Amino acid sequence: MNVTRKQEKVLRRALTEWEQEGALTAEEHQRLAGSLKRIAMDWQRLSRYAFWTALACVIIAIGSLFADSELMARIIEFFSFSSIARIGLPALAAVLFYLWGFARQRWETQWHYSTEAILFLGVFFTAIALWQLGERLDNGSGHIAPLFLAGCAVYGLVGFFGRSGLVWLFFLLSLGNWFGAETGYMSGWGAYWLGMNYPVRFIFFGGALLALCWVLRAMLQARHLYTTSKAMGLTYLFVALWIMSIFGNYDVDNWYSVTQASLLPWALLFAVAAVLCIYISLKTDDGMLRGFGLTFLAINLYTRYFEYFWDGMNKVIFFLILAASLAVIGRYAEKIWHAGSTVK
Repeated sequence: MNVTRKQEKVLRRALTEWEQEGALTAEEHQRLAGSLKRIAMDWQRLSRYAFWTALACVIIAIGSLFADSELMARIIEFFSFSSIARIGLPALAAVLFYLWGFARQRWETQWHYSTEAILFLGVFFTAIALWQLGERLDNGSGHIAPLFLAGCAVYGLVGFFGRSGLVWLFFLLSLGNWFGAETGYMSGWGAYWLGMNYPVRFIFFGGALLALCWVLRAMLQARHLYTTSKAMGLTYLFVALWIMSIFGNYDVDNWYSVTQASLLPWALLFAVAAVLCIYISLKTDDGMLRGFGLTFLAINLYTRYFEYFWDGMNKVIFFLILAASLAVIGRYAEKIWHAGSTVK
């Protein structure tokens, strides 16, 4: 069995513990351990990183193209004869990349990351086509949400049927942009929509995305899209909670007169969400939930420190109190861990 260094370490530790518990004999342990073969290089990970870097280089190259004013002027002059060409050519390029990517999936299923790179180029040219379409249809209303929705439709279909986590990521990003743009337009680009500022809206948006992710879990897992969906739902939710803990449900003009005490409930909600995330991760051994919970709990603590104690408390005292409280929690968890390991 070919395994990476990390997988080998986990498997050998499991075999040792099973032998100590009597689930395996010494001969079975030796036979199973001997079947493990460590691979010298994780070629799958290298392939993924190489294609991601290649895509980043393509984006940088195109960004450099747009930064070159002289070259851009020549390109614009070349396409100035027809606005349809400025829309149709990138749209045609996107279609060709999508067809190429789906064809590779049918004929060469082993080329996973290269196929994702090809489909992503289709996403890029789709975005250019939609941008040019927006320029063509612009009537000054500022209603750009339909363009994001069109992007959602394209990216969602390609990501779902292409089983591409990268394209699905752009679908979820476009979905968030559509939600923000549509609610902003409906509110007249004011601070509130249905009494909610942008962070509050995205708390509900992230929560709804996580709920849908859970309901559609089996289908998303079958398409290899569940992890991306859950990660994006958690990102929307926790980033919105973090911003809410700083600004509350206030607009910019009123925020300067707000007391810190009035923002405390949002900070507590942020902390509760992070702790709940950690608790669920410990129950389910979910590394993603654990990572999000710990990361944003730390962000919450540091944010509150700078808000409440930067000027009023000595830094050494604050972090000693924080260390002591975390040590108490760690000791309590350690006792539970040892109690569980001694039960036969």
